[in-house]
Amino acid sequence: MKIKRVLIANRGEIAVRIIYACKELGIETVAIYSEADKDSLHVFLADQSICIGPPPSSESYLNIPRIISAAEVTGCDAIHPGYGFLSENPEFAEIVKSSGFIFIGPEPENIEKMGDKAQARRIMKEAGVPVIPGSDDIVENLDDGMDIAKQIGFPVMIKAAGGGGGRGMRIAWNEKDFEINFKTAQAEAQAAFNDKRLYIEKFIKRPRHIEVQVIGDGKGKVLTLFERECSIQRKHQKVLEEAPSPAVDDDLRKKLLEYAKRGASAINYKSAGTLEFLMDEEKNIYFIEMNTRIQVEHPVTEAITGLDLIKMQIEIEENGKLGLNQEDVEMDGHAIEVRINAEDPDKGFRPSPGKIENLHFPGGPGVRVDSFIYSGYQVKPFYDSLIAKLIVHDTEREKAIRRLKRALDETIIHGISTTIPLHKKIVEDKDFIEGNIDTHFLERFLQQS
Repeated sequence: MKIKRVLIANRGEIAVRIIYACKELGIETVAIYSEADKDSLHVFLADQSICIGPPPSSESYLNIPRIISAAEVTGCDAIHPGYGFLSENPEFAEIVKSSGFIFIGPEPENIEKMGDKAQARRIMKEAGVPVIPGSDDIVENLDDGMDIAKQIGFPVMIKAAGGGGGRGMRIAWNEKDFEINFKTAQAEAQAAFNDKRLYIEKFIKRPRHIEVQVIGDGKGKVLTLFERECSIQRKHQKVLEEAPSPAVDDDLRKKLLEYAKRGASAINYKSAGTLEFLMDEEKNIYFIEMNTRIQVEHPVTEAITGLDLIKMQIEIEENGKLGLNQEDVEMDGHAIEVRINAEDPDKGFRPSPGKIENLHFPGGPGVRVDSFIYSGYQVKPFYDSLIAKLIVHDTEREKAIRRLKRALDETIIHGISTTIPLHKKIVEDKDFIEGNIDTHFLERFLQQS
């Protein structure tokens, strides 16, 4: 193999997940960590580990020179970015490659094209993928934005052109609040992405958020690995994901997967990626963005396909091709993932760092846990609050929900507050059980609770 040692430019559960895949492929791993993460599980599991700076991400996990230096001094062949941090930074991908390392992910131009949301819209429209009605280009100023909003018709969504994850997004319900929301979105986009450019889309009421997992070889071959339902969100951050979507039948799935394949093929996409769509109440589908990285929720796709997406990413870099064809990909059963965060849902989801006194994760058939914590571990306040993902799989959705209830009841995390109590309530909710969900489901659910 040409890849003998991989540096993992990340932390937490995704770093552990990448280590698992590499070990099973006979590849050595190098973990980077900040001073705050010296006791994190990925540091212990990797073959080598190297501290790259103090707790702030800007001085550690976002510090490109230090990451490249770490890869050089440890003799790595490749770097895997995981998700978040630098995973969708085209400059990082380019520097990795120009420094003589293999970047286990998309080509820099893939990342750049899809990272610019306005450009991504244009590419998708040209590829015959439906997009939400909105501005065809960047909205330069408030007056132009107001004109476009009036043409589209209120309400509209004001969105950052250079980012995602819910930052730099604001809904304007009428002309009166458009100005303040435009300026707020612009300021957020500048602060979060150092890019204040915006674009405007029609706001769709009560949409479902459905995404399609794709993987390509960068040479024209793109596989679609079915859809995921990601409508249960809080502040545009996903809380629970499942595959397949309970709202998608075979005919709609065929259309959805075709759109995803067209979109990924239009940029000759390489590696794992996700095309995200909104579906309105009439089941019209609209592209919203493409995430050019592995997703947090990739395990539900792995559960229903039996594939290992991290290994497939490495395989593409190792062999220059995918070993599978589309006809080899089959869907089996139903999977659900819940994100377990160190937060207190009863106190406005306030972060809950601290020491884990007791820990027990569930087991049994069809249960998987991706995590980096252990009994005695100190959850740090510096990073994302995600501490574990609980994934269940069964032959059908109803059985998967029952399995999830059982697994949640078996999960014990003492010493900090978590979102487990919230998930226990969600899986008992009548609308969730019947699949009647949309992106405002959690907001309504919390108001009723």
